[in-house]
Amino acid sequence: MPTGRQQPWWARMWRDRTLLLFALPGMVLILIFQYVALAGNVIAFQDYQPFLGIRDSLWVGWENFRVLVNGDPAFVTAVRNTLALTLIQTVFVFPVPIALALLLNSLLSERIKKFVQSVLYLPHFLSWVVIVAIFQQVLGGAGLLNNFLRAQGWATLDILGNPDIFFGLLTTQVIWKDAGWSTILFLAALSQIDASLYEASAVDGAGRWRQMWHITLPGLRGIIILLLILRLGDSLSVGFEQIILQQNAVGLAASEVLDTYVYNNGIVGGGWGVSTAVGMVKGVIGVILVLGANKLAHIFGENGIYKS
Repeated sequence: MPTGRQQPWWARMWRDRTLLLFALPGMVLILIFQYVALAGNVIAFQDYQPFLGIRDSLWVGWENFRVLVNGDPAFVTAVRNTLALTLIQTVFVFPVPIALALLLNSLLSERIKKFVQSVLYLPHFLSWVVIVAIFQQVLGGAGLLNNFLRAQGWATLDILGNPDIFFGLLTTQVIWKDAGWSTILFLAALSQIDASLYEASAVDGAGRWRQMWHITLPGLRGIIILLLILRLGDSLSVGFEQIILQQNAVGLAASEVLDTYVYNNGIVGGGWGVSTAVGMVKGVIGVILVLGANKLAHIFGENGIYKS
């Protein structure tokens, strides 16, 4: 076995063979459903017909990509809604786990902290079908809120079917479902901050706000930038299942995003080639955003998701 230098790759593979065997099923699933499936993007260059298959479908070149530049109203609406929802959720959803992590970290009682964490984590394990059903039972036309308003003789509220507040409704659902679960990474980062820094700052007369600004937030900066970069890569995917379950209530004009456009035009409408082209371009844009944001992070001295 070599000494004084790194072991050869085959020696490291043999050394870690048990861990690699445990990881093998997951690696196979990722390989089949994430990488091998990329070959299906060839449909973007075909007039794909399922009964003919990929091999016998007619090749049309870049024809399917014309929807990206010809001003198709449905596609333009999907792009506009996707960008608007991405901006809203980045501004209002992303900071919530950070704030929750800071609040949880400030709790002195471990028993209370664990109880609050359990309550916050629970919605994450519910499917979107259950989440939407809960909101319907509470805010729907025959839900608890409107039944209470009727009992008081007051006018009812159309919340779930109002296109004007649909983005706000989606954002509220995302916060309720996933904000608690997202605090895990921030709490882990907070636990790595040296406690002596807080003690030294307290001796120097720094209050909680100054400690948070000069110690806590800089300690979280790395994980914040990392998650922002990853969010950029997924920024054009804004919750297919969540939206498709509520789309009929508000209509396509208010709810159509790129993911639902691909579904409605591909699987439902039979426009397989166009939908694949849109999905392919969306993926390429996501990769470009991740690489660009990661490069920007390096410029500002952060590691990002990988080192160049």
